[in-house]
Amino acid sequence: AGWFRRLLHKPKPSSVESLKSSHSASSPSSSSSSSAKSSSSSPGTSLATSSISLSPVSALDISASDSPRWDKSYDVCICHSEEDMELVEELVSYLEGQPESIRCFLQLRDAVAGSAVVTELCDAVQNSHCWVMLITPGFLQDPWCRYQMHQALAEAPMANGRTIPVLKDVDRKDYPRELRNLYYIYMALKERSFRQIRDTVMRYLQELCRSSTKRME
Repeated sequence: AGWFRRLLHKPKPSSVESLKSSHSASSPSSSSSSSAKSSSSSPGTSLATSSISLSPVSALDISASDSPRWDKSYDVCICHSEEDMELVEELVSYLEGQPESIRCFLQLRDAVAGSAVVTELCDAVQNSHCWVMLITPGFLQDPWCRYQMHQALAEAPMANGRTIPVLKDVDRKDYPRELRNLYYIYMALKERSFRQIRDTVMRYLQELCRSSTKRME
């Protein structure tokens, strides 16, 4: 029940300023970790990593008040079917509970009541840096999931680390053709997969921060 209580009390996008202030006031972590990374040589295959090694850019840099991270309302949008809601709530609770307070868009919680579904799905994609596609049997049968997937691909055709496919209980032959140029995370061990998703989102945010710094120089 603890993760569900944390989920219901997550900071809303309207409180971004207070979140930025709290990170700016915190001290950077002095510890760092690295782990082995192994992946297959062709696209559309599983990214088998225990933890992706993050670059030296600290959480403080990513969450600084002038970070491009704040250009969007959310760090990640979770695209999923309704039947996978329990798993998604666990994932969101994990991500939002990280030291970086990763901001997640969860449709059931964050969509505006009375707004059109199409509008909400499109806004969620446009207002998020990354998109997690939780590809399950339910996802493959849900036309809204495929619609949101296509919106994400249209938003960033070259992906650039923003689209994160996660397969669960789906054979590789059923992996959506539209995503076969992207590596995916295969969810066998839940905790490990959650960590991989977190690391992938953080790596994109770090690259975003680094690119912004180079442009300023």
